[in-house]
Order: sequence, then C-alpha cells, then structure tokens
Amino acid sequence: MSDNNVSGPIDFVLIEFSGGKPLDGVAAALVDLVERGLVCVYDLVAVRKEDDGTFSGIAFDAAEAAEFGDFLAFTGARSGLLGDDDLASAADAMEPGTKALLVMFENAWARPFVAAARDAGGEMIASSRIPAGDVIELLDALETAN
Repeated sequence: MSDNNVSGPIDFVLIEFSGGKPLDGVAAALVDLVERGLVCVYDLVAVRKEDDGTFSGIAFDAAEAAEFGDFLAFTGARSGLLGDDDLASAADAMEPGTKALLVMFENAWARPFVAAARDAGGEMIASSRIPAGDVIELLDALETAN
C-alpha cells in the first residue's frame, strides 16, 4: 500500500493567547512543521472573543497581520471541515478578551507507520490524546517517589 493512500491521525488544537505577545514564533514553528512534512494543515482559523463574550472568526490578511504575525502563509487554509459550530464551541472554551488559533492538522509523519500497519492487517480500534501537562506531572511524581 502506498503512503499516498493513507492518512495519519487527524487532530485539532485550540490555543488561546492573552497579553498581546507577538505570535511570529508560533507561525514560524507551524510553517517549519509543514515544510518538513511532519504535519499537513487542513484548517487554521483565528478567533477573537471580546470582553462582552461575543466572538468572531478572523481572516489572515494584511489587515490582521500585525495581530497574528506571519500566519499570512496560511491564508486560505480552510478544508471546510471546521464550520461555524466549531468556532462557537472554540469561543465557549475561551476567556473573554482573548484570541485563539483553532488548527486542524494531519500527523503526516505517521503515514508510513499507518501504511505498514494496514499492510500487516492492522486496524486502529482505539485512540486517545493525553495532555502533555498530565504526563509531565505524572513523570515528576514518579521521579519524586523514587
């Protein structure tokens, strides 16, 4: 089976920002992941939640460049998988007065592994994501206990 016939796991993340720090480093890191073929971005949407709780999706264009930095590289990164309901859910999770990036991406690095597993008759029957903070906390607790 060719790697072109398989997909890596698809994830989404919502990353909330407050404090007005520049996001250029965030954009550069995502561009690097894409250029190295580690991820494939399906959707990237910016969301702003006002102090009164209203929210809006933000287009990555020249007018927003100052607020969102170098994300102009992702202008038009919309597969159609994320819709208005997803933006509303994202806004519900956000604190008032913040902005966020909602990113849906494929873990493209996993394509060869998925292809090999399928060739061997394997089929994923369960999947779960464990937050990195939880793992670090557990590892710290185990280290302290030893």
